[in-house]
Amino acid sequence: MADKRAERRGEHDLAVTGPDQVRNVVLVGPSHSGKTSLVEALLLHTGAINRAGSTADGTTVCDTEDAERSHGRSISLAVAPLVHRRVKVNLVDTPGYADFVGDLRAGLRAADCALFVVAANEEVDEATRALWRECEQVAMPRAVVVTKLDHPRADVDAVVAQAREAFGDKVLPVYLAGPDGLTGLLTGETDDPRRGELIEAIIEESEDEDLMDRYVGGEEVGLDVLVADLETAVARASLHPVVPVCAATGVGLGELLDLCVDGFPSPLEHSSPEVFTPAGASVGRVSCDPTGPLVAEVVKTAGDPYVGRISLVRVFSGTLEPDAAVHVSGHFSSFFSADAGHEDHDEDERIGAVGHPFGAAQVPAARVVAGDLATVARLSRAETGDTLSAVDKPLVLRPWSMPDPLLPVAIEAATRSDEDKLSQALARLAAEDPSLRVEHNAETGQLVLWVMGESHADVVLERLAERHGVTVEQRELLVPLRECVTGPAKGHGRHVKQSGGHGQYAICDIEIEPLPEGSGFEFVDKVVGGAVPRSYIPSVEKGVRAQMERGLRHGYPVVDLRVTLTDGKAHSVDSSDMAFQSAGALALREAAEAAGVSMLEPYDEVGVLVPDDLVGPVMSDLSARRARLLGNENVDGGRTLVRAHVPQRELVRYAVDLRASTRGAGTFTRTFAHYEPMPEEQARQVTPRLHHQG
Repeated sequence: MADKRAERRGEHDLAVTGPDQVRNVVLVGPSHSGKTSLVEALLLHTGAINRAGSTADGTTVCDTEDAERSHGRSISLAVAPLVHRRVKVNLVDTPGYADFVGDLRAGLRAADCALFVVAANEEVDEATRALWRECEQVAMPRAVVVTKLDHPRADVDAVVAQAREAFGDKVLPVYLAGPDGLTGLLTGETDDPRRGELIEAIIEESEDEDLMDRYVGGEEVGLDVLVADLETAVARASLHPVVPVCAATGVGLGELLDLCVDGFPSPLEHSSPEVFTPAGASVGRVSCDPTGPLVAEVVKTAGDPYVGRISLVRVFSGTLEPDAAVHVSGHFSSFFSADAGHEDHDEDERIGAVGHPFGAAQVPAARVVAGDLATVARLSRAETGDTLSAVDKPLVLRPWSMPDPLLPVAIEAATRSDEDKLSQALARLAAEDPSLRVEHNAETGQLVLWVMGESHADVVLERLAERHGVTVEQRELLVPLRECVTGPAKGHGRHVKQSGGHGQYAICDIEIEPLPEGSGFEFVDKVVGGAVPRSYIPSVEKGVRAQMERGLRHGYPVVDLRVTLTDGKAHSVDSSDMAFQSAGALALREAAEAAGVSMLEPYDEVGVLVPDDLVGPVMSDLSARRARLLGNENVDGGRTLVRAHVPQRELVRYAVDLRASTRGAGTFTRTFAHYEPMPEEQARQVTPRLHHQG
């Protein structure tokens, strides 16, 4: 079966000997712009697959997960290589929906150039602009592909005009769509005025400083010169050629492939990320040399039910061979934070089979050289973002920026059997998906999944059930509240019981007073005359601390409190450690009832980045969430950052609500700020903590 598939897909042609024979091209664009259909059409056009390669159940080479069919969109990165004019083009298909931006960023890391795909029947909306900014932030070279030319509402000129307005005037057509196909502007097939604008934009990037003067003076510039300078301009991300394409009819497919080969940078022209030793010392960057030291990076991790973990790897230097010993390094905390959700590790492993990725399949490879993409089997400890290097020269690549999951989802295993398997299953999913963070909240006792949005949450829960046989139920998210006393008071604790044999006898008197925020707990001993024996004074403190942990109103921990032990009584026979613990707890409860107990809630500092015309609605919404607005600042052309302190209870679904209210244009960050007293109206609605913990 595998051999027949390989023959059908032309996979025997996928081996290359040098990085100059490779183009790594990532497809970026909003959902339903036609990225996956375009990949399929390009594979068919080059014979990488035939019509039999497309299946009747709706799957494609790239969309193979059950979740992708049920959700009707790509949800994970996939690679499909083809060969055009003896150059291997690795097409990296990425999701367009914001929930799966983690795989988009992984795709940008794997590639050297991007096809930014927009549909001829759609507008360039804010979600599309956000994707363009993702490319800009990593200086990714881009060409714009306008798809769906056969749609009844297709308007290529209008979409190109919108793209130029949104992305800049360096977005320029290199082909024009007509009833008989495409017309090339560089080949002189037309005297359209856009030809002159394109040629001037290309010449501006030429290293021949006199070329512009000669062109303006009337000299005809050769096509080979224009193509070479176009490639230079694209590689610098200073010009973005536009190609109209129709996956259904095949119009533009050949021209697009020619652009990939002639106009896109090879891995030799795309510098590697910065490289460090595991100890943190910078060693600069490595060159894309197959004979150099091995430096590769895991850009995606997937679980295969038959062969185990499969790692998609970008080779930046050296050559990767089957059964080789490699050093695996993961050092996220050095670049991000200690809670990056990715445990630091260094170990040596022996890899298994090496292959060329082809959708869900792996085509065996004898070796994969620098600049190419590979699949690697049996890397048991390697996670997405890890570096593979030589055992005798371990290195670490600076990881790409991982998205911050901001939607918390509390879950609970449905059965005891699910509970036994849940932890390991979540660990495997988190290793595959850096945009998933798993939190065991010790304060609330809840297991919380931090995800990118509701669709991401659905996919994670589906993968738990389908891949790992684990069923979970969602629960109301608990925010870690605090309690504090509102003023000074006195308490009397009397624990006296007699029921045959030794009794229980302990009496203590305390005074309490609140302390400033962040002061913690203080216990002061002011007993005189031995009213409470010295051996039982720690017992009183222990009982007070235990009651503080159990809470005084709704079962949440008490903070910022001074307790002074002033007096008490003991019995020579019936007093005990446990009796004075109980007396201390009783005294604290009585004093708290006299003083009054208020609830404290955590606040986060939030930064909301939105287009200028949405600042007013966003600020109004934050105010309705009991936020304290801190100010605004202009970030770039047309966007404003709104800063505020917001109660965490009001942010539980903010990731979903902000996206909906801004049509995908708004993003936000959050970091813990402090605790503040909760309004009494809100405090009365708090469900007791012990009720949730059973």
